[in-house]
This record gives sequence, C-alpha cells and structure tokens, in this order.
Amino acid sequence: MKRIYFHVDLDAFFASVEQNDNPELRRKPVIIGAAPGHRGVVAACSYEARGYGVHSAMPISEAYRRCPNAVYLPVRMQRYHEMSTKVMSLFGAYTPSVQQLSIDEASLDMTGTERLLGLPLEVAKKLKARVRSETGLTISVGIAANRYLAKLASEYGKPDGLYQVAEGSEISFLDSLELHDLWGLGKKTLVRLEELGIDSVQELRRMSLERLQSSMGRAGGAYLYRIVRGEDPGVYRQSRKSHSISNETTFELDTDDIEEIRRTLLALSHQVMFRIIDEKVRPKTVFVKIRFADFRTTTAQRTLETPPVSAEEIYGYATEMLGKRWTGGPLRLLGVGVSTSLDDAEAPRQGELFEGLPDLTPGSPGSRAANDEKRRALEEAVYRMKRGGTPLTKASLLKKGRRSEE
Repeated sequence: MKRIYFHVDLDAFFASVEQNDNPELRRKPVIIGAAPGHRGVVAACSYEARGYGVHSAMPISEAYRRCPNAVYLPVRMQRYHEMSTKVMSLFGAYTPSVQQLSIDEASLDMTGTERLLGLPLEVAKKLKARVRSETGLTISVGIAANRYLAKLASEYGKPDGLYQVAEGSEISFLDSLELHDLWGLGKKTLVRLEELGIDSVQELRRMSLERLQSSMGRAGGAYLYRIVRGEDPGVYRQSRKSHSISNETTFELDTDDIEEIRRTLLALSHQVMFRIIDEKVRPKTVFVKIRFADFRTTTAQRTLETPPVSAEEIYGYATEMLGKRWTGGPLRLLGVGVSTSLDDAEAPRQGELFEGLPDLTPGSPGSRAANDEKRRALEEAVYRMKRGGTPLTKASLLKKGRRSEE
C-alpha cells in the first residue's frame, strides 16, 4: 500500500494566537517573550517581525534594536496549550494515527484514507479550511511518502503553505532546497560540510557513505546519506516517545538571594506540574538548568522511581539538585523540567506491593498510595480552578520574585 503522510505546522503559532485573540495586532510585528529593557529572549514572533530580522531565541535587546515599533507581549503558555489541544483534536477526524511532535507540529499517517476521504491534496485543503474556520489559525501542510519529506514539504511556501512531494519527484524536490533547509542540520554540521567543500544537496549526495561516516561520525554520516536520497531517517518513529516539559526564568538582576532562588524554583515547579496535568504525561526524570552571571550553564537530572504527583515533590528534587550544582555566587537563570515517555497519565499504574498497609512514617497517616492520590487530586483541582479564571497563588510565592518566560 502506498504510504501517505501529512506534516502539519501551525504558522508562527504563539504570535498568531495573540493576533487572533486581539485583531488589532494583525499585520503588526508581534514579539513574544521578555519585555524591552529586561533580560531574556524572544520566545516567538510574527512573520511581520521576522521581516525585521527578528527570530526566536534572539536576545530581547537585539530584537528591540531591530524592531522598536513591535508589540511586545509576555508568554501565555496556558492559552497556547489550550489552542494547540483544540487544533490537534481536529486532526483525529481525518486519521486515528496522529503523532503530536510539539505544541505546534504533528505528523498524520494518512495511509489508506484515500478511498474514504479523497485525494491527499484535496483532504489537506479541507483540513486547512476547517482549522481556520474553527480556530482562526492557519496551518501549513506538507504531503509525502514518508514523514521526513512531509516535514520538509510543510516548510515550502509558508505561511499558509500546502505542498505535495509527488511520487517519483523526491530527488528533484530535494535538489531544489538549500543545505540549511534540510531538517536536522545544525550550524556545526553546516560549517563542517563547508570545510569539506560541500555547498549543495547534489554534492552531498555524491559523497559515499564511508566518507560521510569518516567525516561526520557513524550516526551522523548515515543520517546525511539517507536524507539526501529521500529516505526517512526515523526521527519521527512512533516508538521514539521522548518528550520534555520545562519552564525557565531569567532574573531581572543576577541574584544569590537564597529566598528568591527558592521562590523561583517553587514557581517553576508549579508551572511544570500544571503542564504535566494538562498534557497527561508521566515523567521519568526531573532536571534543573542553572546559568551563572558569567553565562556558564550547567544542568543536573534525577531519575524517578515513581512519577511526581505534586509541585512540591518536583520542587524537592529541584532543590536537591540545585544544592549539588550551586555553591554560591550570583545566578542569571534558573530552569526546571521533566522528561517523560509520553505514557498516558490515565493508564493503569503499578500498585505498591503493600498498598493496603498503613504508612508508618511519623506524621503520614494512611498508605503512601492514598496520600499520593490526595496530592494528585489537589493539584488537579487547583489546576482546573486556575484554568477557569480563579486567581490562586501559593502563599510563599506572594513575595516579590522574578519575571518568568518560556
């Protein structure tokens, strides 16, 4: 059976949500992230802002220098997740095989749906129209015989793009691209290829597998060899279920104030826990990211025996790891995150061997499992209330703290 995949990408997602929620922002440069005059980076920006050379991860000071007339807005991750969930749910009407790759990208296996839904190009047009009609957002869709080519095709003609790599045209399609258009090639790889005298997809294809592996490493060479021949390197296989959820904060001023640092860790832990609940995942590890005043950056992680059920549990792990990596001196940035296998949080959990017996730890009535369920239920109740607009805040977070960004 002929394989057909759609790669769907929400165009300038964060900025598009802001422009959709506030029509006055349409056709204006919009930059999401830190406010001008504060530390931080661009989390996302509209296509109008990109016309000034602004891009994600750019320092906000540089973005302001290039585009002082832009509208600068803070990150509203809860709203973006809400809209992402709505869009992703629409994809299920077209195929049961939807693999969400990030908050604004998904891969759809459309194999075998042609008889029921019609030709892929026509189905993609209907999907684009439905997303626009029901959410006000635009998507770009790439169609191809494998996930990798579909990803590249989705970038063709953005924003609001639609492109199909027809059967038999894979090589000519690849040859129409620049090396930097190939997904998975970072700056170091491009520099190395330039050193080897390779500046086109065609030249890269002429290199033997042996030479590529000797120059780029065994895995890197094999990856390059496959993608320039239109083969899927397997980066989107369903079995690769790794995912991370994280939030980080850049302090207004470098700080070594332990109370401010602890409040920041606690606030970040709550943000991460709410996203765990929202995305229904079971974390396997907790990690912290620390950036010092001199820009040195370090991380630490801890593998968990059981998934965390509360923000305080994440905070406990984060505090412990911070203590191992930070022995004093001002900090510039803190981050807290978890990595997960994307298992459904509602799937059956393995019970404890002696789940029915009381927890004999002083001050801990009842079983540990029961206490975990209580904490989990409390976190979910708080999350639902906050999502419904109820302004709940941890008492220890009411002191003046930090500026957050995603």
